[in-house]
Amino acid sequence: MSTSAPGADPGFTPTGTIAGAADRRRVVFATVVGTTVEWYDFFIYAFAAATVFASLFFEPMGKDFAQIVSFFTVGVSFLFRPLGAFLAGHFGDKIGRRPMLVITLLLMGGATTLVGLLPTHAIIGVWAPILLILLRVIQGISAGGEWGGAVLMAVEHAPRKKRGLFGASPQIGVPIGLLLASMVLAVVELIFPGPTPGSNVALADTAFGQWGWRIPFLLSIVLIGVGYWVRLRVSESPVFTEIAERKEETRMPIVQLLRHHLLLVIVAALVFAGNNAVGYMTTGGYVQHYATDPKGPIQLATGPVFWVVAVSGVTWLFFTWFGGWISDKLGRRNTYIIGWILQLIGVFLLFPLTNLGTIASLTAALVILTIGLGFTYGPQAALYSELFPASIRFSGVSISYAIGAILGGAFSPLIAQAIFQATKSTVGITWYLAGITLVGLAATLLLRDRTGIPLGPEHEAEQAKSPIYGMSKA
Repeated sequence: MSTSAPGADPGFTPTGTIAGAADRRRVVFATVVGTTVEWYDFFIYAFAAATVFASLFFEPMGKDFAQIVSFFTVGVSFLFRPLGAFLAGHFGDKIGRRPMLVITLLLMGGATTLVGLLPTHAIIGVWAPILLILLRVIQGISAGGEWGGAVLMAVEHAPRKKRGLFGASPQIGVPIGLLLASMVLAVVELIFPGPTPGSNVALADTAFGQWGWRIPFLLSIVLIGVGYWVRLRVSESPVFTEIAERKEETRMPIVQLLRHHLLLVIVAALVFAGNNAVGYMTTGGYVQHYATDPKGPIQLATGPVFWVVAVSGVTWLFFTWFGGWISDKLGRRNTYIIGWILQLIGVFLLFPLTNLGTIASLTAALVILTIGLGFTYGPQAALYSELFPASIRFSGVSISYAIGAILGGAFSPLIAQAIFQATKSTVGITWYLAGITLVGLAATLLLRDRTGIPLGPEHEAEQAKSPIYGMSKA
């Protein structure tokens, strides 16, 4: 058994294994590509829910309620993320990180491709929304297991002093997925136009409503092949390999997690909820719907809005990477505190700028918002990995993430839509987002800063002693 001392060379992994440059590049590439594929799939569904599903699958419910139900299907998947997290966490702590990454990728991609083949309500009636929701459930189960595996592969392969930077690799897969999905949708909408703002043409009577919206879903099958090939070439996490060699796999990791670390799971979940609720204003499709609704207050053209979201994906990517990198210098906790302040500023500017009704003002609103989102998302992989002992780490990070997603992003587009319909104003939405941001800040202050602590199984006994491991003494 080899261990690395606190001052060890940064080329060492958490278990004392030399981390070669080629191995590090392969792991980073695999986690970026895999999470990009997963979140491309997730985002095109959210975009479609904001623009086409209400008309094509839920129209008999009436315009306003159909849109709320359409956003509800975005949130449905979050309800099943804990199931995916439980399953992936259990088997990821028992049989390894890598096998679960491959399984979740295939589940997500397969469900997304099938959405692109679904007949609409006009063709098969009530079976159309039922099948759509079923495929959305499968996406949720997949997403619940994907993130934890990708995070641990990145962080557990990383040198101790670069965990924030390495942990940002699966995190930047999210804005890359947003960027890719937005660009594909923008190009498809250009080739297969939808209704123009202010027109009385029904979506179902346009090229985008009939064929165009399906193309981004069908393209997912190409991305699956790329992600599958890349992930098969990555070696297992060195931390899990040493756990297996020591025969120290936990028989029931979830039971151990909930018995000894339930409070930590809840607090960690609230940290992510503060970021996720705000991020899902775009990734969940609400801002796109608000800006392009032909009957809404702004009525921007769909294509340019997709390009605006793509631009915000670029800035979100940069600040996510920067947030991970700077957390290695400042510490996870300090980086988060800065991020919450920046996010709060972005929240208060989001709708005042958007309501100016121009592409330039919408771009400014979303770009400013991504600064705080990056600072509160980039360090998350390293933060979560350093919160939980090695033998239950997959379960801990996955379940915390899944619960945070439910509390934060699951229904934030639906809540925003309901607030706007009830008040005819975006002021209530702003206060809702500000409140959840402050919850994230409060939860962060409850955590210890454990930047750079040992992650290997040789420290398992020390880590497992305290039921408030990871919590602040203050």
